[in-house]
Amino acid sequence: MDTIARVRRAFHVQGWSVKKIVRELHVSRNTVRKILRSDETDFAYERERQPLPKIGAWKAEIERFLVANEGKSSRERLTLIRIYEEVRALGYDGSYDAIRRYAKTWAKNRGAVTAEAYVPLYYAPGEAYQFDWSHEIILVNGVTTTVKVAHVRLCHSRMMFARAYMRESQEMVFDAHDKAFAFFRGTCTRGIYDNMKTAVEAVFVGKERQYNRRFLQMCSHYLVQPVACTPASGWEKGQVENQVGLVRERFFTPRLRVKSLEELNVWLLDKCIAYAKAHRHPEQAERMIWQMFEEERGSLVHYVGPFDGFHCVPASVSKTCTVRFDNNKYSVLSDCGRPPCRGSRLCREDRHQAGRRDSR
Repeated sequence: MDTIARVRRAFHVQGWSVKKIVRELHVSRNTVRKILRSDETDFAYERERQPLPKIGAWKAEIERFLVANEGKSSRERLTLIRIYEEVRALGYDGSYDAIRRYAKTWAKNRGAVTAEAYVPLYYAPGEAYQFDWSHEIILVNGVTTTVKVAHVRLCHSRMMFARAYMRESQEMVFDAHDKAFAFFRGTCTRGIYDNMKTAVEAVFVGKERQYNRRFLQMCSHYLVQPVACTPASGWEKGQVENQVGLVRERFFTPRLRVKSLEELNVWLLDKCIAYAKAHRHPEQAERMIWQMFEEERGSLVHYVGPFDGFHCVPASVSKTCTVRFDNNKYSVLSDCGRPPCRGSRLCREDRHQAGRRDSR
């Protein structure tokens, strides 16, 4: 539209010839003549008929998967890659791009298309990792259970790590970091987080944060500089956000059935390694993610061993000799509930005997 306006102004206002317009604006002569003869301010081409030689016989199957996706929650929907794999298993011999274009047109006709754009970031080897949590639903010994999955992703090589827990308390945060760094055989110089309560106690203007004391101790132990994202700005750690969706779609769909959490974590680690060895790096397509990860290991900060990830809070002993910690009551020795000594006869005698021994 901008070119059309410039051509019209040059001809009707400035009095340029067609030859001069072609030379100055770098537009073909046919385009200039089309603009001047039609007096239109916008041109749009619409194909009258769209041939679908490969998809034609599979439109019903593709639409069946797309319609089924609309009735599911976001975490249970199949991606277009999975739909392509399912249709290919039924006998489809076309390309993935054909299904992607068809699904885009189908969604646009139903008014379900939203588009957002982000600027990609570059990370040097060993520069940064991203951390996040997700909630997944599985069956443990036949019981429906919601587990919390800790996600760690190396920003340069795109190597991912996932480990499931029953909770996402601070002790679980420490353990997830230790297991991830032990698997990576090192850590990065920066860690990118959201403003989770186990790490950030107060959010100030800009990037200034008041971090949890124990969390800072963990970062100091692993020589990591923590960086917190802007609230409601998930694109600042978009790689791990993408990993959450990928792990949910590929590893937890359909719903998993395991006997224990240990079995699940061993299986998750094997799946992460298998995915890295089977998929190419998004920026260096000639190499696999696992190859990039093995090269990045040389740039990682040396793994210094596990962090003593206990969670310490002050607690008072009640009259019934119990303390409350994490919404639970624990019994303690009765001596812990005894008030401190205030100069009783026994203590005075003890001090007197100690003074006599010192004088000798």
